[in-house]
Amino acid sequence: QVQLVESGGGLVQAGGSLRLSCAASGRTFSRYTMGWFRQAPGKEREVVAAINWGGGNTYYADSVKGRFTISRDNAKNTVYLQMNSLKPEDTAVYYCAARRSWELGFSANDYNYWGQGTQVTVSS
Repeated sequence: QVQLVESGGGLVQAGGSLRLSCAASGRTFSRYTMGWFRQAPGKEREVVAAINWGGGNTYYADSVKGRFTISRDNAKNTVYLQMNSLKPEDTAVYYCAARRSWELGFSANDYNYWGQGTQVTVSS
């Protein structure tokens, strides 16, 4: 069992930056692939980025490539999402998720545990 708690969301102007953090409970954090998802009102939850257990393999949605960076610190049981050059279309609730697999996952159905979400609002 893994419990995930996100933090770092907020209101930012277009072009600004935010860093989201996701703290995980448990001693087996390094065994999980981690992902960040987002869901805007009226839209499906979509993957933003994912990172494998060691951090050597990452995935980014086309919409965030070159602007967002996912990273993890297994010693701190934490995964991060650095978001730069934010756009109004990045506005959503952002969720952290954990997957019981060595492989990256690209769909919400691939993940086993979820945080409660943190709101990110980008004003124009």
